[in-house]
Amino acid sequence: MTENTTRRGRRPAAQVRAEVVAATAELLREDGVSAVTFDRVATRSGASKTTLYKWWASPGELAAEAYFVTSKPALKFPDSGDIARDVGAQLRAFVRLLTTTHHGRVIAELIGAAQFDPSLAAAVSEKYTLPRRTLAMEYFARARERGQLRDDVDLALLVDQLWGACYNRLLVPDAPLDERFADALVVNVLHGAAAPAGSAEDAADPATDL
Repeated sequence: MTENTTRRGRRPAAQVRAEVVAATAELLREDGVSAVTFDRVATRSGASKTTLYKWWASPGELAAEAYFVTSKPALKFPDSGDIARDVGAQLRAFVRLLTTTHHGRVIAELIGAAQFDPSLAAAVSEKYTLPRRTLAMEYFARARERGQLRDDVDLALLVDQLWGACYNRLLVPDAPLDERFADALVVNVLHGAAAPAGSAEDAADPATDL
């Protein structure tokens, strides 16, 4: 589609919505979040601005939905029954999305702009981050039912530790965000950072060296 596209005839609502989201995704890829205005989306998609205002409270809400729709296929959560394999595969796919496509730039822009725009913050949560969080927590709930996680584990915190660490490296680039990091995260979070039981006591007791 181009911004000069014109359309004739009445289209089904579902088709119009899909075309609007696709046009928005194109603008995000080409020029970033600032390019998503109802004027430009209406021109590119052929939908009226009245329709856009009816379906989305703001351009930011539309941008958040377009980001979720376009990133969703790359972020499917496998469920083979092997928690380390499944979480590792999903986390590596997430890192690839952030580092090898425009999606990393776009989500960083959305998160940054959301700090100053409460309506955009709510839209990013509703349209993108909360659905992603829910998907991961549902997987971990199934893993807990299989006996792969402790009964008292905080599933929300588990999500924060894994995916939150990736967002941190995306937004604060003090260290590389890559698949090696994703693999290390899985090991560190699922197996823990504590030394084996007794190691600390042995290290503190000189008698153990005799």
